Amino acid sequence: MSFCGALLSESVRDKLLGRGAAALSDAELLGLLLPRGSATKCLTQRAALLLRRPEGLAGLFAADQRELLEEPGLGPATVSRLLAARELARRCAQQPLTQRDVMSSPQRTRLFLQHHLGTRSREVFCCLFLDSQHRLLRCDDIFLGTLDGAAVYPREVVVRALQYRAAALILAHNHPSGITQPSAADRRITERLRDALALVDVPVLDHVIVGRGKCYSFAEAGLI
Repeated sequence: MSFCGALLSESVRDKLLGRGAAALSDAELLGLLLPRGSATKCLTQRAALLLRRPEGLAGLFAADQRELLEEPGLGPATVSRLLAARELARRCAQQPLTQRDVMSSPQRTRLFLQHHLGTRSREVFCCLFLDSQHRLLRCDDIFLGTLDGAAVYPREVVVRALQYRAAALILAHNHPSGITQPSAADRRITERLRDALALVDVPVLDHVIVGRGKCYSFAEAGLI
């Protein structure tokens, strides 16, 4: 083990335990997840190099497994830790939505959607199916697209809403470009889904577009 890596790792760990994780920089936090076997670079320095990729930390966590494995110095064990950390954050954000009315805490819903969709490199259209108390029943990724868009079929959404006995739902999709302003196609599919679901008495409460670190709400904009 590198003396620099061991010493720095110990110092950062002490800082985390003594002052809390919020006191650490992005590079220091990421360095704690990296292997401690390099004799050439300190862990925080190696982490800082990883964070130089476009969009920094968000860009790193937006990378898929294949992209991460192509990064110099990231092997299967480290990539597994990064993916596990990302999934734990997503599940932590999801749990409160199953226990209380999601519409009473829109910030929690957006936090979950940021974890769920904000790191995707391709467009994903998902639905949050809610019970009569507006608690989360299921979150399904229904349509997977390319960088340019996803083909969305109202019939599939209606079928799942009936299957899960949903009382309401929230639509959501990401814009990998990071721009959250809705397109004309986004507006059209929202209207089509709202009309189709109205036929089975399942209201659409919102449609959220997720970018990197921000969201656009159709409900807040008065479009639903």
